[in-house]
Amino acid sequence: MSQQQPRKPEEEEAIKYGDVFDVQGKLAEKPVAPKDAAMMQMAENALLGQTKKGCAAAAMVSAAMKNEKAGLVGHEDVNVDSGVTVEETQLAGKRIITESIDNEVIGQYSQAAPLTSGPYSSCEQNEEEDVGGPITIGEALEATALTAGNKPVEWSDAAAIQAAEVRATGRTSIMPGGVAAAAQSAATLNARESREEEKTKLCDVLSNATERLGSDKAATRRDAEGVAVAELRNDPTLTTHPAGVSASVAAAARLNDQFSK
Repeated sequence: MSQQQPRKPEEEEAIKYGDVFDVQGKLAEKPVAPKDAAMMQMAENALLGQTKKGCAAAAMVSAAMKNEKAGLVGHEDVNVDSGVTVEETQLAGKRIITESIDNEVIGQYSQAAPLTSGPYSSCEQNEEEDVGGPITIGEALEATALTAGNKPVEWSDAAAIQAAEVRATGRTSIMPGGVAAAAQSAATLNARESREEEKTKLCDVLSNATERLGSDKAATRRDAEGVAVAELRNDPTLTTHPAGVSASVAAAARLNDQFSK
């Protein structure tokens, strides 16, 4: 009779959402993954202007880094199903911030005092600090350097980046020295390179995308659709990367829609 294989110790060591936040159900059992944290960072940056100490993103980044370092999650892992949201409510002169994952609230804060108890219930915010504006296409591209930075640049990525550049700048041609030109060059070189470690990655092309664009604009649903079509048409399997260029632009557009309401 065959014996049941013992569970590996590391299977019980991943930091889960239930360990970090006061949540229940399926979310509580999911390990915190790097791309989950990157999405929350982008959402906080859009509303607060930067990642704040004590808010959800900081806690998620710390947990995700520990999980990845221990080999319990991969850099490309995404454990969020329906996305993350950071919303603002004005009440009695106070600015209330509510952060959610998969439609479940993980934190609620005010500038004056925390509204809920728990290890991450105090989100530091200076009253005089400016809040962030809408997420631009350039910022969405830079977010891709975080969410899919280790992915080698392929033709589908280059096409999506070109579509994003066109929509951000209003130019119909590729800018010499721009982000789209760099992506196309990387895709060409990668197609000839057999060694994965020698291929140019998305982080090499997109880490300073905003600066290389020259001009920029807030991401919209129409921008997201155009970028997604470009990525789909140039992918041999007619799919988009779950945390790639079009996914980041789409996430930025959704967050912009929420903040404009």
